[in-house]
Amino acid sequence: MRRISDILRAETVGGVLLVIAAAVALAWANSPWGDGYRALSELRLGPAALHLDLTLAQWAADGLLAIFFFVAGLELKREFVAGDLRDPAKAALPVAAAVGGMVVPAVIYIAFNASAPGGALSGWAIPTATDIAFALAVLAIINTHLPAALRTFLLTLAVVDDLLAIAIIALFYTDSLAPVPLLLALVPLGLFALLVQRRVRSWWLLLPLAVATWVLVHESGVHATVAGVLLGFAVPVIRRKPGPGPGLAEHFEHVFRPLSAGVAVPVFAFFAAGVSLSGAGGLGTTISDPVVLGIVTGLVAGKAIGVFGATWLVQRFTRARLAEGLSWWDVLGLALLAGIGFTVSLLIGELAFGAGSERDEHVKIGVLTGSLLAALLATVVLRSRNRHYRRICAEEERDTDADGIPDVYEEQERR
Repeated sequence: MRRISDILRAETVGGVLLVIAAAVALAWANSPWGDGYRALSELRLGPAALHLDLTLAQWAADGLLAIFFFVAGLELKREFVAGDLRDPAKAALPVAAAVGGMVVPAVIYIAFNASAPGGALSGWAIPTATDIAFALAVLAIINTHLPAALRTFLLTLAVVDDLLAIAIIALFYTDSLAPVPLLLALVPLGLFALLVQRRVRSWWLLLPLAVATWVLVHESGVHATVAGVLLGFAVPVIRRKPGPGPGLAEHFEHVFRPLSAGVAVPVFAFFAAGVSLSGAGGLGTTISDPVVLGIVTGLVAGKAIGVFGATWLVQRFTRARLAEGLSWWDVLGLALLAGIGFTVSLLIGELAFGAGSERDEHVKIGVLTGSLLAALLATVVLRSRNRHYRRICAEEERDTDADGIPDVYEEQERR
């Protein structure tokens, strides 16, 4: 189990499992056995008395994905308390990039769907999200000689993107709000926070409180994944006593990341990505739909323009600067990589148009197409940079003289 957990913590493995799950779902949904896939997705389980008689697809989106957002909440808090987001100077560029990378795709989507019928505008937030697991997996596959600052920039951007996406889901995709369950959810959430602040790690105490919080948030009408974020925010980051070893947030992240990357996200992708092209009205009709065009253009062009443009504007008019070793070509590759909007984009699509609807099928095709194009373009750009950095490293090795110090460094010292 320990070996399997260590494997699942690798960013590459999580991204590969996500892609495999989506590919299997697409193949099954478009095969002669597609009815079996739809029957499995619509299979209902759970107690009806608690309004939890959900389909397997709903359990994946509301239940399992809460684990993913719990890990995201832990990571968000750690970045704000002890990471790069704590330092405004370091955080300025990636925060601006995240905001630009959400605003421009939303504007592009609205431009495509301003006059579209059938409530198409409700999907304006679909192309605003970045899939952190998928994007980091692509970067990990490409990265051999790319600067370490590139991953840090992408991680910080994705963390802020997740925070904004969570706020969008809570504010704009809550159809009806039941205040009583929402207020009652504060009781188990408060007890959970009290225990973790006292550094209690006993699962038999924490797990029932977490489940109760999730059930009450689900009953309130707010999307249940928000409960995962709130529980993550409650966990302390800093150790109570100075010394070596991880804080409680880092410990929980270490424990739950394999479950998130190896189970929650792939299972959600399996149930969310299985779109039948014939059921969506045919490929030609689907591609010409303004919703699909808005999503694909928003993810590929909108993210690139928003991330790159916001980064350039902030550096141009403030004192914020790119980290040492990063070039604008790196930022372009990273901006394209941010257009991979898989998990959260599919979730927002279901919330906007309803799971299983024809528009939801179009959303899946748009998200899959846009994410794939963004990943391919980012791979082309970053691989060219990778070859450039590899050539520089080889030249430095050749220029190393007898004393073991590269001549380029000695030349820098002389200058």
